[in-house]
Amino acid sequence: MFKDYYSLTKSGLVYGNLITVIGGFALGAARAGDGINFGMLFATFVGISFVMASGCVFNNYIDRDIDAKMPRTKNRVLVTGKISGQAAITFAIVLGSIGFATLALFTNILTVAVAASGFFAYVVLYSLWAKRRTVHGTIVGAISGATPPVVGYVAASEHLDIGALLLFVILLLWQMPHFYAIAIRRADEYAVAKIPVLPVAHGVRSAKIAMFLYIVGFIAAASLLTVFGYTGFPYLLVTLILGLAWLILCIQGFKIAANGIIGNGTSEANKIWAKKMFFFSLFVMVALFATITVGAIR
Repeated sequence: MFKDYYSLTKSGLVYGNLITVIGGFALGAARAGDGINFGMLFATFVGISFVMASGCVFNNYIDRDIDAKMPRTKNRVLVTGKISGQAAITFAIVLGSIGFATLALFTNILTVAVAASGFFAYVVLYSLWAKRRTVHGTIVGAISGATPPVVGYVAASEHLDIGALLLFVILLLWQMPHFYAIAIRRADEYAVAKIPVLPVAHGVRSAKIAMFLYIVGFIAAASLLTVFGYTGFPYLLVTLILGLAWLILCIQGFKIAANGIIGNGTSEANKIWAKKMFFFSLFVMVALFATITVGAIR
């Protein structure tokens, strides 16, 4: 039973975001001129983990009808009936209550407000509204995904400033090619479920053009952390090397025939390229925030 409930929290997504929380916290502590308060870092870590887990459970509940239509998700516990909808809602409320209470008790009101904004964006704006209705659902969902490093930053610094804004923009721009890579790989499934992601609504080539532009924007935004004095030259070097490598990989995708989705499906070559883009984007994110953390601690 524990395993079934645990699966509702989308733990991979939660754990993947935590490195950005640590990076944001380290940068915020450095900006405030303080050393890292490991007790507060742990509380922030725990609090935002429970908040994100709660959002994921709500998302699983909301998406249970479309999950039933896709091979990748048709065996989720809310689809199969292993866990009832009422039990899932109760579980989500408990997780959210623990998460927000932890942040309120051990961090500050600004941290709670940022976490609540991300939670609202994911559950209400994305899951309940944008995901099924607009091709722009991906960027709406990315708003919530961009808040974890800001949560870490404001927990340590108690300020919303240009550093917090840049962290938000960096993660927002990073997520777009990351999730478009997933959308290209799973486009046939999204089409069946009638989810209007960009490759389904406007074709693979449109998605590739958008990925290219977002990566360019990501490189520029990430570089601004050094321009504004938040990070040093080693971080800028890592950003430029990895960013350009990511951009080159993206450009290689234009050499592959970008056939449409409806009626034709996505070619195997595009799926292989999208898989490379997906995993390289993960590497970029981990390397970037690891560099931020090390640089801030030093």
